[in-house]
Amino acid sequence: MPVILGTGAYRYEVVDQWAKLPPGREFNADVAAVGVDKQDRVYAFNRGQHPMVVFDRDGNFLRSWGEGVFRRAHGVHMAADDTLWLTDDGDHTVRHCTLDGKVLLTLGIPGTPKPYMSGEPFHRCTHTALSPQGDLYVSDGYGNSRVHKFAPNGTLLRSWGEPGTDPGQFNIPHNICCDADGWVYVADRENHRVQVFDGHGKFEAQWNNMHRPSGLFMERGPHGRFYVGEIGGGMGVNYDMPNIGPRVSIYSHTGEMLARLGHRPAGLEPGQFISPHGLAVDSRGDVYVGEVSFTNWGNRYKGQPHPPGLRSLQKLVKVR
Repeated sequence: MPVILGTGAYRYEVVDQWAKLPPGREFNADVAAVGVDKQDRVYAFNRGQHPMVVFDRDGNFLRSWGEGVFRRAHGVHMAADDTLWLTDDGDHTVRHCTLDGKVLLTLGIPGTPKPYMSGEPFHRCTHTALSPQGDLYVSDGYGNSRVHKFAPNGTLLRSWGEPGTDPGQFNIPHNICCDADGWVYVADRENHRVQVFDGHGKFEAQWNNMHRPSGLFMERGPHGRFYVGEIGGGMGVNYDMPNIGPRVSIYSHTGEMLARLGHRPAGLEPGQFISPHGLAVDSRGDVYVGEVSFTNWGNRYKGQPHPPGLRSLQKLVKVR
């Protein structure tokens, strides 16, 4: 019997073992982020031996690239021109790449972080987003509490944010999106919210009632929905608490909660998540969920081997 998540207009069938990797090329590692191009090919940015793995929409392996380039995969932004902006928090860089892996531009100095909480780009940057004008926004990240805005040629235009919990402050700005009007949406992970800014960094609103939002994907168009990956409990006291994640939640363009996909604690059964870290939606409305499940499992069960069947990429097919 198929496993269905969600209700009403937001029902999704879980496709277990969707990714068909050749023998010896299994991920065995986190899939930190996912992107989908105009042909619905899926780009899984992962922390295994082959950092970028490309599939067709049926999960058939097409190719891989990025070996020897990326230190620790973290974020994927698929630009409207079908190029990729890839964020490497272990290397403190953002790389602009073609779909076959040619590096067009590198922001940041590889392997060289700026001082912790200095506000200078970058210290473990996490994700990127493009405005309609082509400006690039970078969430930065684990070692900073900032958002940086760059011109299309890579010139730094402005930065905003500082550590804290007030509006405009961040506690791990983990993901970022930009809408058709140029507004900027930041997954402020450890403050359990998404903050909304205009393109110059002016605070406009915040969305609450979420738990550790990590993945953030916005559909294209003037009123695209938002898909939020909530990674759930981060301490022993709430690892097994139901209804706080890990899950995928869907919001309207104005922050109205439309659906929750998943209400059980982390687990290995179909329909359960471990740690939804990166999201993408294809042209048919199917959702791809990249999970940092290997890291999460290791943090929770220190010293224990990873269980068979620990997955890091799932597909949710929209039920019509």
